[in-house]
Amino acid sequence: MSLPTLFRPLSTPLLVIALGLPGTVWAEDASQRRFDVPAGSLASALTRFAGQAGVSLSVDPALVAGRSSTGLRGDFAVEEGFQTLLQGSGLQLVPAGQGSYTLMRQAQPADGAHELPSTTINGEGVGLASDAYAGGQVARRGNQGLLGERDFMETPFNMTSYTSEALQNQQARTLADAVANDPSVRTTNPSGGRFEQFSVRGFSLYNSDVAYGGLYGVLPTYSIDMEMVERVDILKGPGALLGGLAPNGSVGGGVNIEPKRAGDTPLTEFTALYASTGQGGGHLDVGRRFGEDQRFGLRLNALRQSGDTEWDHQSLEREAAVLGFDVRGERTRLSLDVGRQERDVDGTMERVGLARGLKVPDAKDVHHNFAQPWTYARAKDTFGALRGEYDVSDNWMVYGAVGARKGDYDFMRHAVVLSNDAGRFSVTPRAFQREEDVRTATVGARSWFNTGAVGHTLNMSLNRFELTFDNTGASYASGVSNLYDPVTLPAPARVTDPDDPTHTETVLSSAALADTLSFADDTVLLTLGVRLQRVEVDSTTAGKPKPGYDERATSPAMGLVWRTTEQLSLYMNYMEGLTQGQTAGETTANQGEIFAPFRSKQLEVGAKYDMGRFSTTFSVFRIERPMYYTDSQNFLRDDGEQRNQGVELNLFGEPLDGVRVLGGAMLLDATQTRTNGGINDGKRAVGAPIVNANLGVEWDLPAVQGLTLTARMIHTGSQYLDVANTQKLDAWQRYDLGARYALKLGDKDVTLRASVENVLDKTYWASANVPEGTATGMTLSTPRTWLVSATVGF
Repeated sequence: MSLPTLFRPLSTPLLVIALGLPGTVWAEDASQRRFDVPAGSLASALTRFAGQAGVSLSVDPALVAGRSSTGLRGDFAVEEGFQTLLQGSGLQLVPAGQGSYTLMRQAQPADGAHELPSTTINGEGVGLASDAYAGGQVARRGNQGLLGERDFMETPFNMTSYTSEALQNQQARTLADAVANDPSVRTTNPSGGRFEQFSVRGFSLYNSDVAYGGLYGVLPTYSIDMEMVERVDILKGPGALLGGLAPNGSVGGGVNIEPKRAGDTPLTEFTALYASTGQGGGHLDVGRRFGEDQRFGLRLNALRQSGDTEWDHQSLEREAAVLGFDVRGERTRLSLDVGRQERDVDGTMERVGLARGLKVPDAKDVHHNFAQPWTYARAKDTFGALRGEYDVSDNWMVYGAVGARKGDYDFMRHAVVLSNDAGRFSVTPRAFQREEDVRTATVGARSWFNTGAVGHTLNMSLNRFELTFDNTGASYASGVSNLYDPVTLPAPARVTDPDDPTHTETVLSSAALADTLSFADDTVLLTLGVRLQRVEVDSTTAGKPKPGYDERATSPAMGLVWRTTEQLSLYMNYMEGLTQGQTAGETTANQGEIFAPFRSKQLEVGAKYDMGRFSTTFSVFRIERPMYYTDSQNFLRDDGEQRNQGVELNLFGEPLDGVRVLGGAMLLDATQTRTNGGINDGKRAVGAPIVNANLGVEWDLPAVQGLTLTARMIHTGSQYLDVANTQKLDAWQRYDLGARYALKLGDKDVTLRASVENVLDKTYWASANVPEGTATGMTLSTPRTWLVSATVGF
């Protein structure tokens, strides 16, 4: 018997279309809040509205079958919004308990309405709707891959989703600017460097592990511009069940980026951009919907910015254009995103490494860009993704997505490794070229049904990721420079050591099955899942095969949410993942060596408290995974295990009218265990601060309408640079200040923004790079930076 036949009896008249949780604060609050529900089928519109309102809606599918809705957008009370959607439908809303509603025909008496248990329907997010929490900086819902989009209160993970409104108001240029809001995330490569890299809960996160609408590897590898982004989802801990294997093995957490979509209101905005000390540019954002019921949508974002940066002899040019197209049908939702991003940097900053036994230099003594002016980084990425969903029936949905990217990269650089306490280092120029081709796809199905009093959301998916890359390069004659007094050397001319060309093919494939069971009127949600994973890697150097591998593993996962009250959720999760082994980086003596895949494990428990306008998440976690380090001979080694355990607190919302808060803190105990001979057992892991804390505040000044003052503090605790814990970086703080002013000029909406990052112009070592694939190095802070922009709506 086929699955559709088996479950068909469960989709007859008494099916529930419900989103959200009963009895949340919004169900009781008659005040208005902002909603954005796209046009489409009436069932879909009601589902989205109920999810955004945080109430449950029970309905006989026969009542809404074949009916359409024009959607709604604006500020509504919950029942007012329902009545707007139901206008002209011949249906009426009937309360069915606290935070719960049902529908019936207007001709029938209200006391004849039949209350049904609810189940949860979540799509993959094609045609993403805005769902901002109070204050507009954080979205209530985030993309959880296999499990679809869910409200944070019914999610068994620590997840924060930052909105495009927050990114624009903070003048975020790249992902590094966006993650500066999160206490568990830190940037571990210099601003104005060749690439961006991050640390989540003390483990490295690479740009190649950032998903685009749930697809890995589609976004640019080295830097990701934020002007094309609708939402940034940051999920803490291994996410193997949700999205499959991350291409570069990130286990501390993951990032998903959702593309922009055209809203029902026409949009034409131009933002003039300026960053000190001379980067000017502009960003154009245009969105339109057209066709019957505004079924089709187009969204174009185009960007160009160039000029000198805060560093000596450094300039940066970035260009990007992304076109998004989507279709909203009664049962079908489609989207296509195509983009191009280019980034050129001259005078690229480098991490600073130390020879064994040297003291950590005082960052305050570093006043200049110590990279040679002839260094550069050229990155060009062309990418695209096609997604679709189809409602086979009222309780079955199938979906699929394919993505691709082609990247061309050209670098001229040199390492900076100090050889003495006076700051001396050798300059060995190195040219490096890389070409990448990525193809990725996922297909899946989701079903909602009941077995007695237990509701089920069944998810199935197949994922496949293919990466092919070719590396070439060469080293040039060396020179000598100094960290404190850099020496400008002639541009490289004589090749001393050409690289053997390397070709590598990686295939990551998996199949996943998960069931979310709901008990006790959806107050208890239990997710059980498993993912079957396979990692295949083949590589050749100079045409000669190198050792590869073909590994398989089964990774179980469990998540539990208990809505103890309307405002409080308790949760826990256990996740395992198989991760592709590290590849020794270009600066290591065993460059190109591929290590075997490894398993990672996370156990987390936590609580989420939603006060309606202000929310907190508190979590206790433990993550275990094998450890990598670079030895005294500059060989990358795998040795022992790193165990990161800690507590984390996240805060967001608008606790007072006109006052918004965003931030939190993390306490981290990152310990080395099972090291060779036990020599480093019990010592702290590299690049893992004991304390991280963030606090951002916005205040709408009552005396001047439209004026908002902003401030942010970022604290990072001390951290070690080496596995023996002999080289230590001091703790640091950064302070940012800003203001924005929204006004009308004629019939034009105008927003002026100005901010100063690192307002005290402090110089410090911002991070010790977690040594996975490259030599350990220190990241120097970015000098005081002025950001100014003006957005005009036409």
